[in-house]
Amino acid sequence: MSTQTQFTHTHPQARQKQLVFIPAIRLQQSFVAAAEKKTLAWLAERTPPRINSDHLTLLGFVSQCMAGVCYALARWNRYALLLGIVFLALNWLGDSLDGTLARVRNCQRPRYGFYVDHIADTFAAFFLMAGLALSGYVHPAIAFGMLIAFLMLSIEAYLTSYTLGQFQLSYWKFGPTEIRLLLAAGNLALLRWPSAMVAGTQLRALDVGGVIGIAGMTLMLIVSAIRHTQTLYREEKIL
Repeated sequence: MSTQTQFTHTHPQARQKQLVFIPAIRLQQSFVAAAEKKTLAWLAERTPPRINSDHLTLLGFVSQCMAGVCYALARWNRYALLLGIVFLALNWLGDSLDGTLARVRNCQRPRYGFYVDHIADTFAAFFLMAGLALSGYVHPAIAFGMLIAFLMLSIEAYLTSYTLGQFQLSYWKFGPTEIRLLLAAGNLALLRWPSAMVAGTQLRALDVGGVIGIAGMTLMLIVSAIRHTQTLYREEKIL
C-alpha cells in the first residue's frame, strides 16, 4: 500500500476518469534497506492468499497504537516495555509488507494506498508519542516535540514526492525500520538505565534521546528543504 504517486489535473468534469498517476521514485538507502527488501519479498511470496494489503495496513496501524498503549502502561509496570517491542515488530511487519505484497501480486491501488497508508501513519504516530508522554520516561513536551518534528519531516517528503517525483523513505541512512530498532533498543535499555548522567546532572534517558532525535530530524528537514528548493528553482528558473 505504500506506492507513492503524483497526479496531474484535468477538467473537473472528467476528473474521476482522467486522473493520471505517475509513480514516484522510491529513495530507500537506509542501513538495512537491502536485507529488508529481500526479506519482504520472501514474506510476500509466502503470504496466504486470504491475507491482503488492507489486513497488513490495519495490523501496522493497530500495532503502533498498541505500542503507545504499552508506553503508557509502563508508568505502572516497566515490563510493558517488553510487550511494546512485540508491537513494534508487528508494526514493521504490517507497515512494510503491505506495499510489497501489493506489488508482488500486481494489485496496487495508487491513490487509495497513498492516502490510507500515510493518514494511518499520522494517527499512529500521535498514539505512539502520546503513550510516551504518559509513560513517565520522557517529558511530555519532548514527546510532542518529536511528534511535531516527525510530522514536519513527513510533510517535506510528501511535497517532494509531488513536486520532484521522488519519495524519500530514508534520511542519512535512517528510515522507519532503523527508528523502530532504536526504539526497541531503548525499551531494553530503560529496564536497567531509566536515567542518564549528563554534565553532572541526572536526566531521564529518553529525554536525552528525544532531544537528540528532535535535533536530528530538524537538521534533516532544513537540509532537505534547502536542497529541494534549490532544485526546483533551477528547474523552473524564470529567464
